[in-house]
Parts: sequence; C-alpha cells; structure tokens
Amino acid sequence: MRALRRQALGGSLTLRQVMPSGRPDDVALLGRLLLATALAAVVGWEREHAGKAAGLRTHMLVGLAAALYTALGTIAMGVAQSDAGLRADPIRVIQAVALGVGFLGGGAISGSRSAGHVVGLTTAASVWATAAVGIAAGVGQYLLAAGATVIQLVVLRGFARFDR
Repeated sequence: MRALRRQALGGSLTLRQVMPSGRPDDVALLGRLLLATALAAVVGWEREHAGKAAGLRTHMLVGLAAALYTALGTIAMGVAQSDAGLRADPIRVIQAVALGVGFLGGGAISGSRSAGHVVGLTTAASVWATAAVGIAAGVGQYLLAAGATVIQLVVLRGFARFDR
C-alpha cells in the first residue's frame, strides 16, 4: 500500500510492488479470493446474527467481488506494463470498488423524515468496510485484511451497546 501512496503522489509503481511475489498464478489468486470471502463471511455472520438486512451472503459476495476486481486490476496493470499502448492504474480500481459498494450500501439505508429516524447506516458502513477488506486481500495484504476484519467485528459487536 505504501507503493500505491507513492504513485498517487507522482512516483512510479511496478507490478512487483503491487503484487508481493510478482505476477501470481491462478491458484494464488484463488487463495486471495477465498481469504476475502472467508473474512467477509465472519462479518456477514455477525450482521446476520444481529438480524440486519445485509447479512452473510451479501458480505461474502461484496468481499469476493472487491478482491476479484482488485486482482483483475493488478493483472491489467501487468498487461499494461508489457504493452506500451495500454495504461492501468490500481487506484482507479479501488475507487471503482468503493463507489460501486457505496451505491449498494445506499440501498441499505432508509429513513423517515416525519419520525426523524434513519436505519441501515451501520449495515451500509459494514458492507463498505468489507469491500476494503476484499481489496486488501486482493492485493495480497493478508495481515491487513485479517486485522481490519477483527477491528470491524470489535466495532460492530463491542460498540453496539453504545448505540442509541
């Protein structure tokens, strides 16, 4: 991720910096997808157990899709490096995932103007955070993805008692 920040600030970025071991084979990519799906399942189970609209399968699919889009983006970047006519930018992939999931999360939010009550914000935020976990797993940042999942669970479970 440090390399991604460096590129955003104008530095150059190589595929080896984004993909820890160079271009991974299909088995390694599938491992990343499985990890993202498994970590998302943990959060999805918590949301399902809490009776929320976006539960186990929704979170799993968001984590899987985020990891897959990220892996495809890094593959495209490798192809672009070998073909001078193509341009690829991993930051655009991350932005696209965040934007797309934002629309999905927006569908989970509902409110009543007369009652002044809004529901679904935490569910939308958990879906958005799950996409970020998928992105982390998609670029091979396994510890970051697992750590973010733990933090997400602490926020969802540990701080639930502080909600109004």
